[in-house]
Amino acid sequence: MANIPIPIPTRHARTAPPASPPTARRPGDRSPDRSAPTGLPPAAGTPVTPAVTPALTPAALRTLVSELAERPEEWIGKVRLSVGDRWYERLSGGPDHEIWLISWLPGQSTGFHDHGGSRGAFTVALGELEELSLGEADGELHSRRLPAGTVRAFGPAFLHDVRNTAGGPAVTIHAYSPPLSAMARYELRASGLRRTAVEVAEQW
Repeated sequence: MANIPIPIPTRHARTAPPASPPTARRPGDRSPDRSAPTGLPPAAGTPVTPAVTPALTPAALRTLVSELAERPEEWIGKVRLSVGDRWYERLSGGPDHEIWLISWLPGQSTGFHDHGGSRGAFTVALGELEELSLGEADGELHSRRLPAGTVRAFGPAFLHDVRNTAGGPAVTIHAYSPPLSAMARYELRASGLRRTAVEVAEQW
């Protein structure tokens, strides 16, 4: 991936055919009145099932972040660096997914967290990061280096800790489906991960 410097500010309308006149009914005729209006809303108390937008797969999210990383002209000018904590900005969103841009200074990290049941993917567009996770089979702590160009995709139950342990800043692009609605934070103890807090989207 190219080494790109990071800016550091601290039919026209169709006419419907005329409706047919209502059919005259004789007294005592109990046949249905075909001229009665249709499409009425359900009666009060009838449960209505809301439409559900299918979530994107981790593979589809992987493609989204990979392709966006290859178009730096769409995001490089937005990047900022924050001394106190990671800087982030929501680049786009819709009913089925959202995309975030995040910058990392050395020493900044997320801490262990989940993604509230959302699938996700992220790529390191610039710099290098480290990812910590617990093995599903052995429960052991695993560390993975994430140099520029690395892409990670995961399912709805995945937990990890991402941190910048390198000597320079890094920039990542993240995609989640459905859009994040909540995120739980965890503390790593000898017995494993223990949930300590839950954040909701309104806090971001």
